[in-house]
Amino acid sequence: MKKIYEKFCKIEVGFCCVGFILLVVLVFGSAILRFMRVSMAWNIDLAMLLLAWTAFLGADVAWRSGQLIGIDLVTRYFPKKVQKLVLIAVYAIIFGMCIVTCLYGCRLVWVERVRTYQSMPIPYSLVSLSLVVATFSMAISTIGKIKLCIQHFNKDEVESESKPESENEA
Repeated sequence: MKKIYEKFCKIEVGFCCVGFILLVVLVFGSAILRFMRVSMAWNIDLAMLLLAWTAFLGADVAWRSGQLIGIDLVTRYFPKKVQKLVLIAVYAIIFGMCIVTCLYGCRLVWVERVRTYQSMPIPYSLVSLSLVVATFSMAISTIGKIKLCIQHFNKDEVESESKPESENEA
């Protein structure tokens, strides 16, 4: 199961990289074509689709690697075990929000299945599906963070969200 998750993580990072490059190319190409008075509306619609997928999946990549901002102004003065309990509680809240967002995102995907892009015959629900996939993936990543925090509960170090996982394990 761990190998499948690692493979999924690599695919997710690869998709984010390719999506970002395609996003830049589409928007830049659209600007150049607009300058030459050639209108290609599908460029912007496709760029919007790529932006949603790249942003949401990129948020999961950042969450998993510990690159999102964290504020420990108050908790840094707590004892280490209390810090870990607070961290587990925060992870549990994040996990709950991911599940709620995923469930309501599924409803949104279902509602928007009939709506299509103006310039492309694909359903607009593909944009909403990016939210569902990303929050589901974030929920899985959060379970991993909770598991890691519980496994290292009796150690003196506190897992920091501002450090990448490679620094946390060192």
